[in-house]
Amino acid sequence: MASAKTMLQKVLDLHTVTQRAEDELLLYVDYNVVHEGPFYAFDGLAREGRKVMRPSQTVGFADHYVPTVGRKLGTAGIADPEARSMVERLQQNAERTGILHFGMADPQQGIMHVVVPELGMAHPGMVIVGSDSHTCTNGAFGALGFGVGASQIKHVLATQTIWFRKPPTLRITVSGDLGRGVSAKDLALAIISRIGVAGGSGYAIEYAGDAVRSLAMESRMTLCNMTIEMGARAGMIAPDEKTRDYLQDRPYAPSGEAWGQALSFWQSLRSDDEARFDAQVDVDGSELQPMVTWGTCQDEASAVSASIPDPRAITDPARRARAEHALVYMGLKPGTPIRDIKIDRVFIGSCTNARLEDLRDAAAVARGKMARIPAIVVPGSMSVKRAAEAEGLHEVFLGAGFEWRDAGCSMCTGSNGDLVPAGERCASTSNRNMEGRQGKGSRTHLVSPAMAAAAAITGRLADARDFIGN
Repeated sequence: MASAKTMLQKVLDLHTVTQRAEDELLLYVDYNVVHEGPFYAFDGLAREGRKVMRPSQTVGFADHYVPTVGRKLGTAGIADPEARSMVERLQQNAERTGILHFGMADPQQGIMHVVVPELGMAHPGMVIVGSDSHTCTNGAFGALGFGVGASQIKHVLATQTIWFRKPPTLRITVSGDLGRGVSAKDLALAIISRIGVAGGSGYAIEYAGDAVRSLAMESRMTLCNMTIEMGARAGMIAPDEKTRDYLQDRPYAPSGEAWGQALSFWQSLRSDDEARFDAQVDVDGSELQPMVTWGTCQDEASAVSASIPDPRAITDPARRARAEHALVYMGLKPGTPIRDIKIDRVFIGSCTNARLEDLRDAAAVARGKMARIPAIVVPGSMSVKRAAEAEGLHEVFLGAGFEWRDAGCSMCTGSNGDLVPAGERCASTSNRNMEGRQGKGSRTHLVSPAMAAAAAITGRLADARDFIGN
């Protein structure tokens, strides 16, 4: 009888071309996803006289360096000449090599980790690599997604394969039901605050349990997106009927006879009941509250009802010293109630929380109210923007004094003109809160979309549950 296998092992078995050590595998890559950054991978390929092996399986997105306002001017409207050059070079490389390209003017333009799933490119059982660490987002579909460097991108362009060291496995089981106002973002921050930003270091994580199965696909993407913030290599969720319903009839999903074959295959990918994992973490989802980061790492987070902790109570010396430094940078004092912290501006967007479900959550809080501080809403793709406008969500945001912008990474990366001024606090739905992430001297508090909207209308970190019904 064959030994029981995890979902990860099943995907690796399907994609392994060869191996050169016990745990070092050469994997076939289904999709290679790039943004404007790794242009030197294309340059290196050209210098060596090589061609892209399978152009239809490399997809380029203008997302990190595009502006979210003033799109009518095209690339001429990008003020930073370096950023403009990177966007233009991606287009030139796409035209030269024949890869799929979603540029600034494309109706499907958007953040790579939002558009790939919404086009139906991410299927259960695939291997998807990308020039950005948050490629792990695709694990929400039962795919193995992970970020790689420019030299590895070059290797994939030339060979459609990549060397991959097989990671140990960690299963995180979330039992119970998430409470009112508690989102996948809160779940991710709660897990990270518990195990630490290095708690998943090197692992491939499989998320399981009733609370995970109850999540919509957009929420599963949020959870898998934050996997990299635990130090993990990848995060995966077993495909089910929600996966099927999400993918059906999307442009790059199987169709016709292939659809039935795909459904049968996808069902076989779940981890076997007797599969063994190298580590296990159990979480009671019913105990969680909306979360807020107060420091400069994602594990420096607490429930919104709590106060800023005293670093002296942290037993780990390294983590204690890090917390002490973070509070100095953030301008916060131990014992301060989180709901007393004033906010200067709000950002709702990023590959973590800029899908239609996220915008609905934020609009539910903002509806009929008025923002006290500057707040911008940046849809994850132009498709998300059109869908939100069809539902009238943009009117909710505009009526509440929020800005409604075009798609892009925006204030998450601080590399496209959307910045938080030095010393100001931003309630952000993005995934990283390190020093200077949103601009030099900026102070970032990571929250869910509903929590961000609550901060906008109160001017402080507020509990979104005070603004939503049952």
